[in-house]
Amino acid sequence: MKAVVIGCGRVGSSISLQLQREGWDVSVVDENEDALSRLGEHWPGVFLVGHGMDTDLLREAGIEEADAVVVATDGDNTNIVIGQVAQKRFGVGCVVTRVLDPARARLYRERGMRTISPTEVAIGELMEAVRACEVPTPTQVVHR
Repeated sequence: MKAVVIGCGRVGSSISLQLQREGWDVSVVDENEDALSRLGEHWPGVFLVGHGMDTDLLREAGIEEADAVVVATDGDNTNIVIGQVAQKRFGVGCVVTRVLDPARARLYRERGMRTISPTEVAIGELMEAVRACEVPTPTQVVHR
């Protein structure tokens, strides 16, 4: 299985390493050459320096043979555009895009893009954790 990961920050590097451990052939694209250090000294996959919207670079990363593309840069607009390019231009069947803004994530999800919103996930998890606490029921406020 072939995966292309765009963005090699904490999320992209962790996904890349996990996929590689699971036997995937992984190519990573990041604008910052120093991001390669997040993958470790013995990274067996491909690492390309450049912008994820560069279609020639995406081809070099193997997007035309990719089974999955994960887009996890630090910019929602960039992620959405790259996700759409991977999905519509290159026909990748599994494109997963990180979108920090929950409203935008829902909007694009409704239009057929697989989006993950860490903000949305955190809100849900935090609310669940608060509800799970044994907190006394709020009492009525008395004004004097």
